Amino acid sequence: MAARAYWQGQIRLALVSIPVEIYSATKSGATVSFRQIHEPSGKRIHYEKVVDGIGPVDADEIMKGFEFEKGEYVLLDEAEIEGVKLESKKTLELTQFVDVGEIDAIYYEKPYYVVPADDLAEEAFVVLREALRRAKKIGLGQLALRGREYVVSLKPCGRGMVLETLRYAEEVNKAASYFRDIGDVKPDEDLLDLATSLIEKKSGKFDAAEFHDRYVDALKDLIDRKRKSKTGKVSLDTDDDKPARGGSNVIDLMAALKKSLDKPANDTSAGRTTASKTPAKKAPTKKPAARKPPARKSA
Repeated sequence: MAARAYWQGQIRLALVSIPVEIYSATKSGATVSFRQIHEPSGKRIHYEKVVDGIGPVDADEIMKGFEFEKGEYVLLDEAEIEGVKLESKKTLELTQFVDVGEIDAIYYEKPYYVVPADDLAEEAFVVLREALRRAKKIGLGQLALRGREYVVSLKPCGRGMVLETLRYAEEVNKAASYFRDIGDVKPDEDLLDLATSLIEKKSGKFDAAEFHDRYVDALKDLIDRKRKSKTGKVSLDTDDDKPARGGSNVIDLMAALKKSLDKPANDTSAGRTTASKTPAKKAPTKKPAARKPPARKSA
């Protein structure tokens, strides 16, 4: 495999150990990265690590410090940090199994592909994969990656398996504090039926290739137009994003849902509920008022 393994170790289930490798399942190729540039000279801006009263320092002179009191640090070098004994640095022990779908999506953080490390590990790997699939369960354990220990989940994925790092409970804000102001009201049944029909009409199988980052596409288009511009300037069409003035702000939800159902299923705007817009009436032409003597200015 051409890619470099993100982690190598073993999955342990009771007395069975399976040598595996994991690889990052995602990439950040869709982003547009920028550099900070000094405009007058057109040169890149660099950052140096400096010490107050000393100036720039070499990388081999830098250690990691934990501040236990104001201005007081315990210094640790990389060898000392790497020497911390933690079994999960090399072994993922599956300690619990839960039903598929039991873990709330908010806990999932980053996915990794899991493959057997060699041909000898393949048989045990396949047995574990199919046992999870048949039981409709997800395996849970803890694994040390890049300087911290994660709770991780393991589940079948095609011929292989996917490992996903999970957030700890203290890393997730309680939803109740955000949702408590939402009223405990029942929706209108007719509106609910229309909304359900709209959802069913636009339902289908998920295909990630159908979606793309429109913001990145717009940025690339802007960069391309600016490169080709002789003046170095391009027009930014922002008028379309501004709400129309003089229109009604009242949303007729029933009419909007019915109109959405009438549109073709492949119309991307079919599910969008917008305020009904009415053209602004022109102000009536006023007759010129008779001139009045100027009023005296008050102190």
